[in-house]
Amino acid sequence: MNVLPCSINSLKVLYDISDVEVGQHFYWQIGGFQVHAQVLITSWVVIAILLGSATIAVRNPQTVPTDGQNFFEYVLEFIRDLSKTQIGEEYGPWVPFIGTMFLFIFVSNWSGALLPRKIIQLPHGELAAPTNDINTTVALALPTSVAYFYAGLTKKGLGYFGKYIQPTPILLPINILEDFTKPLSLSFRLFGNILADELVVVVLVSLVPSVVPIPVMFLGLFTSGIQALIFATLAAAYIGESMEGHH
Repeated sequence: MNVLPCSINSLKVLYDISDVEVGQHFYWQIGGFQVHAQVLITSWVVIAILLGSATIAVRNPQTVPTDGQNFFEYVLEFIRDLSKTQIGEEYGPWVPFIGTMFLFIFVSNWSGALLPRKIIQLPHGELAAPTNDINTTVALALPTSVAYFYAGLTKKGLGYFGKYIQPTPILLPINILEDFTKPLSLSFRLFGNILADELVVVVLVSLVPSVVPIPVMFLGLFTSGIQALIFATLAAAYIGESMEGHH
């Protein structure tokens, strides 16, 4: 008799928790929607950096590559190798998707540590990495889910759904649940690690502003790069898994 009221109370508690915020945030009111302006501003900066770099890379390619051209070719080769390792011989069409995910997350993660946060004065809060907001990481994880469904359906047609009853139909609920946990794990892993890194740096800067935060910031840069690599590797692995039809 008390199950329904208890469930409603639990949902109310979860709803209250969802309103909890870490630090101060700056919002724009657009129509009836409240938009997280800090995330948009930093995301636009990241996109501008990537578009500018891509324009420079393809503007005037040389037969004997310059140092800058060598760097961009190395990045492209790295992304191609990553895609081929995880997806297989049919990796070609997925290089732009995996590369976009990796580069956007990589530059976004680093932007939280490298961009001068006081360069733009905000009424509330400061600029931070877009990936320390759960909305950004979910927005990155959902296209990954769409991508591996698309890859599997394109390769196998409706026969793709046969994977849900393999190796036995008893595992049908677990196999379905797995597809829901993939975007959750991708988004929360990236969000949690980047948010924790920035909080640690902020706390140390407030306590010992001179020396101690510097090694932690360098460690944060390394961790940020690893998180981008993990996200891109898992995204490619999920796509390869859907095309091969095995777990």
